[in-house]
Amino acid sequence: MGPPKSVPGPAVPQRKVDHAAGLGKDGPRTIQGAGKGKRVTARDPEAAVQSGDGLVVVGGGATNTADARSTDGAAPTAETALTPSGVKMPLDIGATLPTKWRRLNGAYQMAVVIERRPVPGGTDKDFEYYMHYEGSNRRMDEWVSASQFDLRAYEQDLKEGRKRKLEIHDPDEDHHGFDAEQLKEHDEHTKVKNIERIELGKYEMETWYFSPLPSEFKDCKKLYVAEYDLMFFRERWQMTRHLRKCTLQHPPGDEIYRNGNVAMFEIDGRKDRIYCQQLCYLAKLFLDHKTLFYDVDLFLFYVLCECDERGCHIVGYFSKEKKSEDGYNLACILMLPSYQRKGYGKFLISFSYELSKIEGKVGTPERPLSDLGQVSYRGYWTRCLLGVIQNHTGTISIKELSDKTSIKTEDIITTLQYLNLIQYQKGQHVVVAAPKVIEGHLKAAGSPGLVVDPGKIVWTAYSAERELLAYKN
Repeated sequence: MGPPKSVPGPAVPQRKVDHAAGLGKDGPRTIQGAGKGKRVTARDPEAAVQSGDGLVVVGGGATNTADARSTDGAAPTAETALTPSGVKMPLDIGATLPTKWRRLNGAYQMAVVIERRPVPGGTDKDFEYYMHYEGSNRRMDEWVSASQFDLRAYEQDLKEGRKRKLEIHDPDEDHHGFDAEQLKEHDEHTKVKNIERIELGKYEMETWYFSPLPSEFKDCKKLYVAEYDLMFFRERWQMTRHLRKCTLQHPPGDEIYRNGNVAMFEIDGRKDRIYCQQLCYLAKLFLDHKTLFYDVDLFLFYVLCECDERGCHIVGYFSKEKKSEDGYNLACILMLPSYQRKGYGKFLISFSYELSKIEGKVGTPERPLSDLGQVSYRGYWTRCLLGVIQNHTGTISIKELSDKTSIKTEDIITTLQYLNLIQYQKGQHVVVAAPKVIEGHLKAAGSPGLVVDPGKIVWTAYSAERELLAYKN
């Protein structure tokens, strides 16, 4: 069945956020459809290939297990792997051996068996294996067939008594506050991603991590996500049926920014609870945080969209607490893989600080930051701070830098120290930098990405008192 035709609607008018008046109750209803057609794969893990039916496959295309299947759809058996006599099948969990990795164009890479499962319709020795590759992030873990193992090399290791041990270390993981027992429990529950792929709008994306989806999605390898209300479905026909009843073409909440084809929507977790919970489930497929907050009432979600004649398509989002005692202006940030490397992540970080400027407060992201998060924020802080210093005549204090940028003084100091541009003299911090040095650091910090136009933000800061008054009335 082909995709449902979406009826173009008028652009969503910008309006000032008024929490007392409440947010729209009608959820978004339609999706940018994609019909069935030839499956397209991409060798480059960052590549996006568009098929003839308009569906774009992001992140390497079909899984190894699917690639290994024969043309008639039969699963590979243990016999097709030419199992040496010295290797007992199925392999035990923890076995480490060379495995063909599609991200290396089929070259072998040492990998460890994390989990295994029987091949449907196979013999008692036919299994698929969930592998973690040496030196890779956990998001690269995947199911493979026995035909992708170098079993002769593994047999040689067994004969010579070599027991290879591959340490699983993920530099992007952050489990701050977990003790050893809690960390072990977390790893046990999240070691295998439960959803392998999702279809969202015109994109099909590989997932990275485990997400605690409701029980009805157990054993569901591919998830179909309605683009505007983020409802999940096991089958495309279920999603298509849902789309026939939908009319809206944008997220719920208030549109607070529009510049060309880019829009931002503010969504209150209390007023659009289901949408925000669905967004958290979706985000967890690409973020390996230690917890997932089901209580979204205390958060505001800012969803970035690309807009065209068919509607506003979700690109990414960030969330923040309505009232943060620590002055956090961002709690969680996500860019969907299909929209990465387009400057949108930098845009979201910049947008969070523009909101802080409107509030008249200094802000900082919620700690601790992952390694990638630290790099992203340090780049933003560098461009922002050195841009002010470069255009300023005379001396400028750390406090003045904070007032101009809404960046917390501690973040200013650590950034300038990292750049070796600050000294402590006579009881105070002094910025010491030649113009050429500043230019060099700005060049190294890279492009600012998509730039926020502060004049096009139409927004009023959240007020608990105003919300309480509206509730009483």
